[in-house]
Amino acid sequence: MQEIAPGIFHWTAFRETIRQQVHSYYVQEAAAVIDPMQPDEGLDWFAERTTPQRALLTNRHHYRHCDRFAERFGLEVLCHTSGLHEFEDGRDVRGFDWGDEVAPGITAHEVGVLCPEESALHIQHGGGALAVADGVVRWEGPDAELGFVPDFLLGDDPEGVRRGLSAAYKRLAEELEFDCLLMAHGNPVVGGARETLRAFAEA
Repeated sequence: MQEIAPGIFHWTAFRETIRQQVHSYYVQEAAAVIDPMQPDEGLDWFAERTTPQRALLTNRHHYRHCDRFAERFGLEVLCHTSGLHEFEDGRDVRGFDWGDEVAPGITAHEVGVLCPEESALHIQHGGGALAVADGVVRWEGPDAELGFVPDFLLGDDPEGVRRGLSAAYKRLAEELEFDCLLMAHGNPVVGGARETLRAFAEA
């Protein structure tokens, strides 16, 4: 568990379903976990701090270990309304819309393109951060560059999807202030993230 900015924590865990390490975050002032897996430290780590009150999903595929957090802390799980069909199996997930403040100091913005509910969460705490789902990744090491997922994950028109994602991230980088980029797949960009994302989107 690593504090990457004041009150913003990052950790990784192995996700069996995709056989990869994935990345999760906790924003203490907002009492929110983002795309949460259970960390190696266990859920007791959170009990000793501000108890999480909500779990925020950047897309419908990132429910991950929300059930464990909900059982322990009674938190609510939130996903954009376009992705709620994923939870018709009875999981208790509440919908949000673009522009909603989904937790204190965290606002949901549209990315879309890759899937209708693909979200970016703008975090005002810790000097500013932007949490994203699967549209941009960083597969290897802290110094690796940003990239897209492989073409076979981008549907029938990979080039069109890449153009759409680039346009969405360029818009967000122009409109929002943030210094960290929090990715569900890849180590976060800590410092200068707004310009890093803008450069990636324009490349």
